[in-house]
Amino acid sequence: MPIKRKELPDVGELVVATVREVYDYGAYLNLDEYGGLEAYLPWSEVASRWVRSIHDVVKPGQKIVVKVIRVNRKRKQVDVSLKRVNDNERRRKMMEWKRAQKAEKILEIVAQKLGKTLEQAYEEVGWRLEEAYGELMAAFEEAAIRGEDVLREAGVPEDWVGPLLEEIRRHVEVKRVKIGGTIMARSFAGDGVERIKEVLLSVKEAILESSRDIKVRLYTVGAPRYKLELDAYDYKTLEKALEKGLEVGEAKAKELGVIFSFTREKR
Repeated sequence: MPIKRKELPDVGELVVATVREVYDYGAYLNLDEYGGLEAYLPWSEVASRWVRSIHDVVKPGQKIVVKVIRVNRKRKQVDVSLKRVNDNERRRKMMEWKRAQKAEKILEIVAQKLGKTLEQAYEEVGWRLEEAYGELMAAFEEAAIRGEDVLREAGVPEDWVGPLLEEIRRHVEVKRVKIGGTIMARSFAGDGVERIKEVLLSVKEAILESSRDIKVRLYTVGAPRYKLELDAYDYKTLEKALEKGLEVGEAKAKELGVIFSFTREKR
């Protein structure tokens, strides 16, 4: 199970828990991310609607997402609520949990290859990557895209870099996303074809210069219509690159007397 660096959760934190024992007055849970730390779920915090019995809502062995409502740090006692977690929070937390499990498994595989424990892996690598990227899987995804520099920049020891990147590339697939649209470019000048080519080239070059991760396709679908397709690993990068490309293209079109417009393709 994914390891947390801190010993106890904070009030308001969402945590994944396994139901251990269920009684009429409440249930005892183990917090998966905190080494099985015990937490108490009061009957009053089980459901916002009326239910006949707590046993109708939670059962031993069930995996649930709860919100921390009280923490006694001296006694290491934690109370949690199930009813204060909405569906979106539950889905998001479970997705984060699954990502964390997968990332930890990758880390564990590499640790075994290097003859180290999972605890050593977190001390030498895991915590550094989490500090740099917020979560372990986010760091692995970035490494899958950019390579060894991501690991070295985060301070990963050199003996980990090669084996870790190898395992990341074996298990982590980062999906690319796409946006696009249609450019309309017209010119009534004698050398209009060349002017249009220059405008289109300026658009493509500006997009490529904005990020090395972007791929661009620009082709005719029948003059004066030209299809522009971009893909990268995230929409933010694409939107910024498209904005820059169109800005440069419009300026070049104005300079060369080319009629220029762009129609965005709906996603």
